[in-house]
Amino acid sequence: MARLRIRGLTKNYGRVQALRGIDLDIAEGEFCVFVGPSGCGKSTLLRTIAGLEDIDGGTIDIDGEVVNGMRPRDRNIAMVFQNYALYPYLNVFENIAFGLRARRFGEAEIRRRVERAAEMLGISHLLDRLPRALSGGQRQRVAIGRAIVRDARLFLFDEPLSNLDAQLREGMRAEIKRLHQEIGKTTIYVTHDQVEAMTLADRIVLLKDGRIEQQGAPLDLFERPATRFVAGFLGSPQMNFVPCRLEPANGGLVARFTDGRFLPLPHERIGRYAPWRGRELILGVRPEHLSRPDGAAHRPGQAPLRVLIDLVQPTGTRTYAAFRLGGVEVTAELPAHLVERAGTELELLVDTQRVILIDPETERVI
Repeated sequence: MARLRIRGLTKNYGRVQALRGIDLDIAEGEFCVFVGPSGCGKSTLLRTIAGLEDIDGGTIDIDGEVVNGMRPRDRNIAMVFQNYALYPYLNVFENIAFGLRARRFGEAEIRRRVERAAEMLGISHLLDRLPRALSGGQRQRVAIGRAIVRDARLFLFDEPLSNLDAQLREGMRAEIKRLHQEIGKTTIYVTHDQVEAMTLADRIVLLKDGRIEQQGAPLDLFERPATRFVAGFLGSPQMNFVPCRLEPANGGLVARFTDGRFLPLPHERIGRYAPWRGRELILGVRPEHLSRPDGAAHRPGQAPLRVLIDLVQPTGTRTYAAFRLGGVEVTAELPAHLVERAGTELELLVDTQRVILIDPETERVI
């Protein structure tokens, strides 16, 4: 296992700043996921750690050793690529064994390691096949096997599941997580898929425009986003954002929308929100925090909201229902069959304990 320490890392492609002063620490045995939209710098950051891209400034330190000028093969890092990168003329056994042969391991040790990796990945019956005879999921298992036999100090995954269909991705996510729990190696995983990030990571590093926007445990980022970007990126369907004005009412504060409707805000947040009284803000609420009354009295922190549903999207177990609030479309995640057609009017409950307010100028959560 290895510790990774990055300080002031920069990378430019001509006038384009791909990485802008990255500072990052990854602990031994941690599963860290770099996530963000296309072009945010996540794959570039991974490739600089691997030594596949030169850096323009800063340091990359692995276990106390600065590796800036070190060749990729000397960093003792294993990498799994998006396109598998298998040798088409070698069978599965030889593909997995290739790196070991290059390092002149003995035949007995090569066989032991390859067979152990194949058993862990459930591909022992495929060792004699060529890559063209494998499915996409099987090829990805071979690529992972080639990485784990090396006993490297760092494991790097560059969007390894992006070429698989949804069902295969779900199964491979579970396998990769089980594999990490078994071998315990420090792992860095790149994806644009926030579901992959949430389900796999011990810690998420969310990047935007070559900078770290926020990092932390998955639920910390989901429940306590620092910015509008973080709040909107994590969660599916994404968080709703509604313009509002913060106004005093009945000894408290309300978020009033442009259509005149309003939501009372929790009394315990009055002190935090008081400096923003009279300001135009953005209210954020997740679809799952809009619910249907169950017949009992409203719980503390719940506020009623009368809505007219104009779009219904059933998914089987849940239904996504859209309505207009303050001039924008808002989505609620509701039980299946609760509302089945557009034009239905109903009362929803908003969990005001879970809403956030955002400064539209800085886009930071207040």
